[in-house]
Amino acid sequence: MKIAKIQETLSKPITKMIAGGFKPTGEKEESWLGDVFLFKENEKPPLDEYGNVMLPLAQLYLPSFPYIHPSVKNTQVLTVFISSEFPETFEDMGKNWVIREYENIDDLVINKEIIYSNSFLKPFPVKTEFIENDYPLWDGEEIPSKIADAVLKLEDDGKIESYYDIANNVYEHKMGGYPSYCQSGINFGEDFEFVFQISSDSKIQLNVVDNGSFMFAKNNKTSKWVIYYDFF
Repeated sequence: MKIAKIQETLSKPITKMIAGGFKPTGEKEESWLGDVFLFKENEKPPLDEYGNVMLPLAQLYLPSFPYIHPSVKNTQVLTVFISSEFPETFEDMGKNWVIREYENIDDLVINKEIIYSNSFLKPFPVKTEFIENDYPLWDGEEIPSKIADAVLKLEDDGKIESYYDIANNVYEHKMGGYPSYCQSGINFGEDFEFVFQISSDSKIQLNVVDNGSFMFAKNNKTSKWVIYYDFF
């Protein structure tokens, strides 16, 4: 199998999210990391199981994204909250992490009076970048055995030194593509698809334990979300 065919088979598009680098407008149609200020009327940030206001991890205005994962194609605004204590991996949503999806931004109001007094995150608006080719990690479970065998043959034939000569995984904040596992052999579960990740980022003062990423997957039958994170 030729290299181009391997790349074509594995490649997925992504929207890469980058914190800061421009002056924010503060309007509804803007994505943020480290802040959430869009709510339904009388809606408040969720509390974790300890009674503390959860951290405002992200507010994503999806119509502005160059690539939107099919699992959230009907969502206009997606907000993410997480406990400062961090949930357990694969912990059910509700006690220590929450994703809210809104289909119509007109149903939301700007509330900047909310003070996240316990938040260590530094808020930044998000600019996006379309990247056509994101690839799975070699030691994950996303590479079909036929493709893996073809890569190994290329290595044996001396045409490449390793898989990463022809394929790279984007480790930064992103929607779509493949999750950036630090540990191998992770599976979100049947009918779950990886949708987006928020990664360690010194600019927003987020360190997921030790330079890891929060990865979120959605079940395409039940619409249930799951969270996973790991680190080096």
